[in-house]
Amino acid sequence: MTYQQTLDYLYQQLPMFQRVGEAGYKPGLERTEALAAATGNPERKFKSVHVAGTNGKGSSSNLLAAVLQAAGYKVGLYTSPHLKEFTERIKVNGQDLAPDYLVAWVERWRGYFEEVQPSFFEMCVALAFDYFAEEQVDIAVVEVGLGGRLDSTNIIRPLVSLITNISFDHQNLLGNTLPLIASEKAGIIKPGVPAIISQTQPEVAPVFEQKAQQEGAPLLFADALYRAELLQEPTPEEDTQRLRLTYQNATYLEDVALGLVGDYQRLNLPGVLAVLDELRRQDFVIPEAAVREGLREVGRLTGFRGRWTILGRRPLVVCDTGHNEAGIRFITGQLARLPQRQLHFVLGVVNDKDVSKMLNLLPRHATYYFCQATIPRALSAAELAERAAAVGLHGQAYGPVPAAVAAARAAAAPDDVVFIGGSTFVVAEIEEL
Repeated sequence: MTYQQTLDYLYQQLPMFQRVGEAGYKPGLERTEALAAATGNPERKFKSVHVAGTNGKGSSSNLLAAVLQAAGYKVGLYTSPHLKEFTERIKVNGQDLAPDYLVAWVERWRGYFEEVQPSFFEMCVALAFDYFAEEQVDIAVVEVGLGGRLDSTNIIRPLVSLITNISFDHQNLLGNTLPLIASEKAGIIKPGVPAIISQTQPEVAPVFEQKAQQEGAPLLFADALYRAELLQEPTPEEDTQRLRLTYQNATYLEDVALGLVGDYQRLNLPGVLAVLDELRRQDFVIPEAAVREGLREVGRLTGFRGRWTILGRRPLVVCDTGHNEAGIRFITGQLARLPQRQLHFVLGVVNDKDVSKMLNLLPRHATYYFCQATIPRALSAAELAERAAAVGLHGQAYGPVPAAVAAARAAAAPDDVVFIGGSTFVVAEIEEL
């Protein structure tokens, strides 16, 4: 098969949660364990860090990978979903999986897939682990796909587990309270394996404490030790934020440039720094220069994008993949601080989110350009416009993402702001990203 035929086969044969939603979600580790056994249990052949959470797990995973690369290690990185190309999900030292490798791997295991009937995500995990083992990575940073306890990635035994923010998302699969969602995320805490929580949230902290005690796992709430303080509000033109990093209220690193400018990144950093500390305790050599380079150059080192990414200036054009309540709150807070004459908001969502809650968080004064990503889960632009109008948000339905983006840019004056988001899949269809 060609690369495109291979992708078509995977998308057609194996249900893909990101495209179809709940129908593509197969809880349980049995099929992943069977795939791992068939491929020689590659997950046992490399060291790893496991990262779960509602918001921040992708950014934290990329930041960790970038620092470890800057320290000279050969680093595997597994994240999902991809923005532009399937091969972005699996990287070694920032280089995407080679299409030829994917084609040969699927050809080799195709018969077995048809026998076991794995989900799309289970196949991706098996592929990633096989690739990391073959590449003999020094360490892999593995991001959970959904939840944790029953996620396919949970067959690894990492050196350290990291859990970022807990917020409402995928309630239909993970539970409709924060403690229930946290208990699913806490499922990555393994016997005796240090567990780090990026952000202390009183409502869910006891869930992690109980699980860690049950597993005999050392537990650390990273924000009790580390803080990231903004030195100066970045201007809209800047693509870095300058921070003071403190440890137990004393300066740890002064004037650090972070190549991700979203406000929420400052909540991710305590967890990232605590994981690096734990890796040092396990004989990884990670000097200060590597921390500075990794945090500053994360985009170059790992190819990470889509988190408060500046696409243009005059007018300022920004996109962000935040798509749940906590993510939207941070985005609207950051937008409110930008100097602007008018805000133009390109918005698309998927149909299995709590759309009403999201719409109620959005600014009323903005002009909206409603759109719809080309996936089955996308809510139609017309229905989104109708539901938005019901809560006082006004604009037009444009259908495809590129049409809505083009309309917003055409209408914006040089001192306006254009924001594009509401869904990872909307950001993925921005043509210049």
